[in-house]
Amino acid sequence: MKKRIFTALIVFVVMFIIFSIRKQPDNNIYSGYQKNEGTVFGTFYHISYEADNDYHNDIKELLKQFDNSLSTFNKKSVISRINLNDDTVVPDLWFNYVFNLSKDINIKTDGAFDITVAPLVNLWGFGYEKASSVTESAIDSIKDFVGSDKVWIDNEKVTKADFRVKLDASAIAKGYASDVVAQFLKDKNIENYMVEIGGEVALSGVNSKGKCWQIGINKPLEDAGASQGEIQEILSMCEGALATSGNYRNFYYKDGKRYAHTIDPRSGYPIEHSLLSASVIAPECIMADAYATSFMVLGLERSLEIVENTPEIEAYFISSGSDQSYNITMSSGFDKYLLK
Repeated sequence: MKKRIFTALIVFVVMFIIFSIRKQPDNNIYSGYQKNEGTVFGTFYHISYEADNDYHNDIKELLKQFDNSLSTFNKKSVISRINLNDDTVVPDLWFNYVFNLSKDINIKTDGAFDITVAPLVNLWGFGYEKASSVTESAIDSIKDFVGSDKVWIDNEKVTKADFRVKLDASAIAKGYASDVVAQFLKDKNIENYMVEIGGEVALSGVNSKGKCWQIGINKPLEDAGASQGEIQEILSMCEGALATSGNYRNFYYKDGKRYAHTIDPRSGYPIEHSLLSASVIAPECIMADAYATSFMVLGLERSLEIVENTPEIEAYFISSGSDQSYNITMSSGFDKYLLK
């Protein structure tokens, strides 16, 4: 484990992709790169890939189809119909993959990742439904029908132990969408690409300069809007995926108390510990996304234990320290991704 401490400095992670931070060399042989960008799932996406053809229209259609499967904000999506107990819906391949992986990550993270957390997320005002009155009795009542053991797939249909069980794939869907677009590009025999959706990244090969893709971790000041170009760290990756989860932006205040958007499905309450963000590198972005969310629930110590015992992943954590200091902690294998 490698640890760095930055004192008297507000540090948090903002994922962004460095497309053109240096002048292109005159003899650049990697000039045939397409760059696509737009909005999806309430966030932005940026995609760069080496190809003669521009596949942006195909990618937009693919993301639309993905939205029809896993978006809880789309009332006609597969997951929304399942939440409404529509017994005619047959889960598609995307839903099945997310559902099965979510059950697996749930076990590996002591229940910290739970696709059935939707009722609690909605209760606290971070979900797809309007927030309700948050009381201890309301939380206890909802916990009766939250838990991955309360839902399963039987004969190609989703079966619930309680009709009030509802699913939320928002903590894993952006990462999976990045994988889906990456697979689309692979199917077009594209070897060099970078797909970023809402900060979740899937990539392969090299950028337009013939180098591994460079992914920056920003160091904002008090005014986040003025700090977009200040880089704390640069990662260099030629393969794999990266996802980040954090509580530094999505929160609200009620009765003078700040509530983080990450809900612990086991307790029913927003997390309250020193970990501010977790960035995870994994072979697939769906896995990186799920673990990053789980680590925000588990906190630094247990998360590091899981990372060090899971060979496929590495992680970069930012946690609060004393006297306005912030600690950056990396797993033992993360250092090799830092741009030297």
